[in-house]
Amino acid sequence: MTTPTATAATAATVATVTDATGAAATTAAAEATAGASSTSTSTSTSTSTSTSTSTSTSTSIASTASRIASIDALRGLVMIVMLLDHVRETFYLHLQVSDPMAVPGTPPELFFSRLAAHLCAPVFVFLTGLSAWLYANPDGAPCRDARAFLLKRGLLLIGLELTLVTFAWSGHFGVIYLQVIWAIGFSMLALAMLSRLPRWLLVASGLTLVGGHNLLAGVVVATDSPWHAPWTLMLHRDWLIPEGLVRVRVSYPALPWVGVILLGFAMGPLFARASDSDRRRRALLAIAAACLSLLALLRGFNLYGENAPWVRGASTLETAMSWLNFTKYPPSLDFLLLTLGIGLALLAVLERARGAFARVCAVFGGAPMFYYLLHLYLLLIGYRVALAVLGPNQGTRLGIDEGRFALIWLIWLALIPLLYPPVKAFAAYKRRTRRAWVKYF
Repeated sequence: MTTPTATAATAATVATVTDATGAAATTAAAEATAGASSTSTSTSTSTSTSTSTSTSTSTSIASTASRIASIDALRGLVMIVMLLDHVRETFYLHLQVSDPMAVPGTPPELFFSRLAAHLCAPVFVFLTGLSAWLYANPDGAPCRDARAFLLKRGLLLIGLELTLVTFAWSGHFGVIYLQVIWAIGFSMLALAMLSRLPRWLLVASGLTLVGGHNLLAGVVVATDSPWHAPWTLMLHRDWLIPEGLVRVRVSYPALPWVGVILLGFAMGPLFARASDSDRRRRALLAIAAACLSLLALLRGFNLYGENAPWVRGASTLETAMSWLNFTKYPPSLDFLLLTLGIGLALLAVLERARGAFARVCAVFGGAPMFYYLLHLYLLLIGYRVALAVLGPNQGTRLGIDEGRFALIWLIWLALIPLLYPPVKAFAAYKRRTRRAWVKYF
């Protein structure tokens, strides 16, 4: 999600993201499960025998619901983190953040806030693929073709990026940034074409795109070449339409994100109802450990996967910042190893989380597109009101002065409880309504 010089996610996407990202698939599976549970329970109250049967069924359904809840909780968690980065982009934009970030030169509080937000887009997009598999393989029902589902939602997301999301970022349509929602939408279109491939081929294709695109990082296509537009859309962050009534810039080149969504889709069978919960957690932790171990090897020796090598700084903190400083646009292999490794580890932890924090996260993750649009417009309105009342103090913009970044965190913490009630209400409405258009949000 960025403006000319800074983008945040998912995305995802997350990906995400908002995740208008296929959260619909996860929610659809959860709703189907909830409906089955309700029917089974009401029917079973007639006799003691059917009550016993219902109890057994409820136990199985509770297990399934907890798996869905863990996905929603992870999505909601990264959406909360995403809010922090978008508050920064609203009230701290006068202090630009490059990609990768400047080390030295970026204050630690800004660096690590931005680094935390890196988790959002990859998790969004990965969970989009996972949710699509859950949609195609509903519990207790025959498998269904996900291609139409993916095509419709992918086109919807791209349409939202060009309209409601674009306006939410700037309050006008003069410049369109193709950001995480576009990347998720395009990835869903690609998955629609590839979802019927064998699982091993999906994994191989996903790994090739995620791990191999860095080989093309040095390839530059001239702006007057007929290949400039497709190259920019797929792999190179640049202006697509640099001048005119409406300018268009690609902030999220789509090709690596296609790899991420393929890997998420291929991960789906781990979340089938027949799968063993402990086995799933072990698998998630093992894959997470493999990602982080490979990152340590590649990054530790500056072998491959990141065009910006780390260097020893003037302090241990500066050295650590250099080591963790990865390219996001497009996401380098090292960037994805870090974020997906952490994301999978968090998903394993949330499999057993039952506390209030996990429940709050699951609420945010249960209505992702609604949350995404709501928080962007809340920030837009809040900024416009503050600018009208206080006036500009950073050139033509209103912004928090350098050295007072803690105010960004305070605004973020204040917005979370403000967003919670409407998101919770919409999620509840989405569960009980039969209106098809609501499910898209």
